[in-house]
Amino acid sequence: MTALLQTRDLTIRFGGHVAVDHVSCAFEAGTLTAIVGPNGAGKTTYFNLVSGQLRASEGSVHLNGEDITTLPAPLRTRKGLGRAFQLTQLFPNLSAQENVRLAVQARERGRGHAAIDLWHVWRDRGAWIDESRAILAQVRLDDKRDAHASALPHGDQRKLEVALLMALDPLVYMFDEPTAGMSVDEVPVVLDLIRQLKARKDRLILLVEHKMDVVRELSDRIVVLHNGQLVADGEPAAVIASPIVQQAYLGMAAEEAA
Repeated sequence: MTALLQTRDLTIRFGGHVAVDHVSCAFEAGTLTAIVGPNGAGKTTYFNLVSGQLRASEGSVHLNGEDITTLPAPLRTRKGLGRAFQLTQLFPNLSAQENVRLAVQARERGRGHAAIDLWHVWRDRGAWIDESRAILAQVRLDDKRDAHASALPHGDQRKLEVALLMALDPLVYMFDEPTAGMSVDEVPVVLDLIRQLKARKDRLILLVEHKMDVVRELSDRIVVLHNGQLVADGEPAAVIASPIVQQAYLGMAAEEAA
């Protein structure tokens, strides 16, 4: 099967420090890959290279067979890369519904409607609002759709960011610690949404996550980074059971999950 997303010798240097060191990985649609490792391993930096927040020093990124290495982040999003950040990236002074509506509108413009005029905006606005409300209901924020994003509790902001990602409907969903800062009651909502996306089988999900119970439950594959290098890659049970991974890279978290 042809890889939907692939990195080839992807590398970035900051002065004399190599943060990501010649990482080559291929990812197929219909799978969820967890990218794990200790703090400073290069996980988020690798995400930033894939999504375009950082420019690679060496190597390349390919989406659907197309080399997108030189494309800026907005163009990668139009190509089908969707990224949810460890820190929320929202329009703070807009309502939850307006945040999602703008994402729906951006998706439609990215599908060949770049020259939308006022008539088309007026005609399509109702459909965009209906879709945004449906998405907010999925993330259980329908009762807060009129609240400004800045007024939402942190957990609700994280759910809203997932809603924005769903509105974009990308080929690749990239989640950077999606449950960070959430209460115990809020975590299942986001995990259920990720399960639903995974069940579609036509999308790729990449997940950076420290919680090994989440990784073990959701992932089809685990990639382990350490000092910017790829040190393990395989099925979850085999990777988690690997002594070198447990002792050197995952520590007590892996032992507790085993």
